[in-house]
Amino acid sequence: MAINTSMKNKPYNAVSSEGDGNSPSSPPSPRRQTSGFSQCRRRLRSKVPLQYFPKYSLAAGIFFRRNIQYLLLLFFLYFSGLMMCVGRFSNFLLHSREPIAIYKSHLLLEKFWHDIETDNSTALELSSVWQLKRRMKVHKPCPVPTVRRHLSSVEVSSGPTGYLIVEANGGLNQQRSAICNAVAVAGILNAVLVIPSFDYNSVWKDPSEFRDIYDEDHFIATLEGYVKVVKELPNELLSRYDHNITNIPHLRVEAWAPAKHYLGKVYPVLQEQGVVRIAPFANRLAMDVPSHIQLLRCITNYRALRFSSPISTLAQKLQNRMIERSSMTGGKYVSVHLRFEEDMVAFSCCLYDGGDAEKFEMDSFREKGWKGKFKKKDFDFVAGRNRIDGKCPLTPLEVGMMLRAMGFDNNTSIYLASGKLYKAEQNLAPLLKMFPLLYTKESLATSDELAPFQGYSSRLAALDYTVCLFSEVFVTTQGGNFPHFLMGHRRFLYNGHAKTIKPDKRMFVSLLENMTISWKDFKDDMDAMLLESDRKGMMIPRVRKFNRKNSIYTFPLPECDCLQSHDSSHGLNHTLEPPR
Repeated sequence: MAINTSMKNKPYNAVSSEGDGNSPSSPPSPRRQTSGFSQCRRRLRSKVPLQYFPKYSLAAGIFFRRNIQYLLLLFFLYFSGLMMCVGRFSNFLLHSREPIAIYKSHLLLEKFWHDIETDNSTALELSSVWQLKRRMKVHKPCPVPTVRRHLSSVEVSSGPTGYLIVEANGGLNQQRSAICNAVAVAGILNAVLVIPSFDYNSVWKDPSEFRDIYDEDHFIATLEGYVKVVKELPNELLSRYDHNITNIPHLRVEAWAPAKHYLGKVYPVLQEQGVVRIAPFANRLAMDVPSHIQLLRCITNYRALRFSSPISTLAQKLQNRMIERSSMTGGKYVSVHLRFEEDMVAFSCCLYDGGDAEKFEMDSFREKGWKGKFKKKDFDFVAGRNRIDGKCPLTPLEVGMMLRAMGFDNNTSIYLASGKLYKAEQNLAPLLKMFPLLYTKESLATSDELAPFQGYSSRLAALDYTVCLFSEVFVTTQGGNFPHFLMGHRRFLYNGHAKTIKPDKRMFVSLLENMTISWKDFKDDMDAMLLESDRKGMMIPRVRKFNRKNSIYTFPLPECDCLQSHDSSHGLNHTLEPPR
């Protein structure tokens, strides 16, 4: 057993929790008058000129004009009222007609439990999960000489223009994105890059610096000849700003700025001042950049960024221990990125099976963590609608049901990558019953081994990243930078295939809502979902010149493909190697 639980031999019993108005009809059309007076009046109109009835003409005109005024006034009031109601009231009417979903997965598990417990006859071999293979083209050499000519071209000055300082914010992989973009921007500006600093975030609460997470010397050496990188500003330059980095010219750059923005706005300041600082730096460079700049992103992400020795040493131990514990499946294992931490559940505004107590707890957590953000007038959410839209984090129970229905049996070893789960013991129990060989970094490492990492969320995430990277199957459940970067890295390592199960959560929720579905039909739908993940996992977007819409960090091919087979001739080394 990987994780002990007192519920091991007990049957799993879950406890459940707990019209439109009619539009007013159009007024009936007025009935045609058939009195003798009206008939006489029509005859008189046809025979007698209008000037013989000045009194009637004047009265009719006044009556008509007043009616027009009343109609215009009524229309104005109606239109004004409609505009006032377009906001929350119209949303309320719209939402009241939308379908919603209530969490009932625990009830469906009760119904399926006998089938799940006895259904190991169609166990899925991990070595045959991915049936589709891409016929890879012959790798072309990276245009390294061309890149270097571009980077030293007279488009900007022939020598380094100045020093570029960036502040990377967010978690591990948002920082990774910022680092790759910083190298690319340094290439655009022909600048010397100062090792990026990490902004302390009130959510992540990780004071780690670059050298704590990545190998600084390897980073600098790998980029030599492409972009010059230094650990800190020269003292003589820093003294011009009273040794206070906040005195250095600070530029704010628009999100997804193109290369020409840096050449037109940032380069002149850099040339004049000799140094610029850009903060924040998340997503500050467009995906469409010249090919020689795009290659800098590839080299940085897959070659220059190598985890620091303490992280890589422990990560290798965890990976080896997972392989040892997966002997029944030939050393292959499944990794699951589970986003079911308390802050994630609260931020998603979703409700599960905890009833009023859970709602009160989540409302309190949101108020404490986001200070009234969720009470603003323009912020409207309905938990049931979020769920049916596929926006709710999957629970451990739901992940277990999905994998068992796809054919993974209870001999499958699973590595669970996550932070501290919401009500961990209660919510992990059903997953542990379905997959007894369930491991985490906490269960694989000793307390002494993990002690230096405690309190550092990015370093812990780096351990999860490495173990997930080399799993035979990776399962993502809630999006975010971690799975996007990991899927891209897996595509880079595994000949263009992400080897990732990315469930269609809208479809999945609709199945979980169906209490009449049979286990066979549920399995058929999960088989189809697995095949779709297989198909999408090997997709490579068509990239035309200056027309990349997808993230190169999620879809690194075709631009990064050249690094695969020509590393040795260009002095580029793998930062991570898949197990042989």
